[in-house]
Amino acid sequence: MAARNRRRSTARKRRQERLKAGVIGGIGGLVLLTVFWQVIWPYLVGGLAIVGGAAGGWWLWRTSRLAKGHDHQWRREEAVKVGHRSLTEVDTMSGGEFEDFVVELCRRDGCTEVRRVGGSHDDGADVLGCLPDGRSMVIQCKRYSPKNRIPSREIRDLLGARVHFKVDVAIFVTTTYFTGPSERTAVQNGVVAVHRDHLGLWNNGVSLLSLSDVNGAGQGDRRHRARWKKTYG
Repeated sequence: MAARNRRRSTARKRRQERLKAGVIGGIGGLVLLTVFWQVIWPYLVGGLAIVGGAAGGWWLWRTSRLAKGHDHQWRREEAVKVGHRSLTEVDTMSGGEFEDFVVELCRRDGCTEVRRVGGSHDDGADVLGCLPDGRSMVIQCKRYSPKNRIPSREIRDLLGARVHFKVDVAIFVTTTYFTGPSERTAVQNGVVAVHRDHLGLWNNGVSLLSLSDVNGAGQGDRRHRARWKKTYG
């Protein structure tokens, strides 16, 4: 019992000593601050101004970044709505209108320097420009009847255009599908083959760059082809 009382007394004295030291330190600091205030106040105010300015700058930068992100998302959504066409509407377009439609989709996705070059002497190219990542591209556009298929020779023409225009990426966009050999020719030679299903995805907001990730896929299974044949003959 006596030992416990001694420990309590010792702990109480230590707390009192720490409290006294803290009070003395605080008074000493206050005295020093008062004595040297004329010397340190410019540095203190300057430090607070720097910290406040940095915090304010960070807040403005973050607010601006969030606003730009939201604005970009809104603009993209609006561009998709404005440029949206049903595939039935696309099927009624002329060849030139279809090329303009492809140009609009490219610009919507952030492609630059996009321009139509199609014509009687187009050297196998309808659209030229640059992808959002900076790579140059050439596009061949074919608005064919859904009954038709893209043959291999048209893929080879586009490969020639890629060499002629010295571009990085060749893209074939069509309202129909590719034959088996033409699809293999495209995939084996790095041509992005955008068939009807992919065109529908692109038209609905999927980016052009993401279509290259599913190149050579999505032309339907046996049941899909049976329904297609029944519809279009």
